[in-house]
Amino acid sequence: MFRTILASSRYLVLIAIFATFLGAVALMIFEATVVVVALVEIATATEFTPKNAKRIAVGLIEAVDVFLIAIAMYMMSLSLYALFVDEKLPLPKWLKVSDLEDLKANLVSIVIAVLAVLFLRQAVAWEEGTDILALGVSLALVIASLTFFLAKKSTRQD
Repeated sequence: MFRTILASSRYLVLIAIFATFLGAVALMIFEATVVVVALVEIATATEFTPKNAKRIAVGLIEAVDVFLIAIAMYMMSLSLYALFVDEKLPLPKWLKVSDLEDLKANLVSIVIAVLAVLFLRQAVAWEEGTDILALGVSLALVIASLTFFLAKKSTRQD
């Protein structure tokens, strides 16, 4: 009986699956609404200046950032479901995971993309000064570390 209870406990992961799925959907809907409102503001703008264009570009880059985070949550939801509940879930080849290491690698890949978008947003909004250099170097070090993690994982699988 205890064995049956332990075997069934894997379904507790459904809590994380539903939470990440609902979080992803909520983020996507919210950010899509933000983009639509921004596009309406752009369409009704009376002043077309480079400063306003830059503001719009930064807003759209921020939207991409939020969408990437939502996609990461969605991927985690699907991957956790495939790992713990239904391994026959039809997923694209690039999203198939066989263990938690694959799941971590997918998450790290998304984090790298989010960090790159974060820097792009700061670079586009940047006015002057050298403060962007410290941010760029810091993000480059983090991205290099994460890439090293992915490369090490890849060589362990081969």
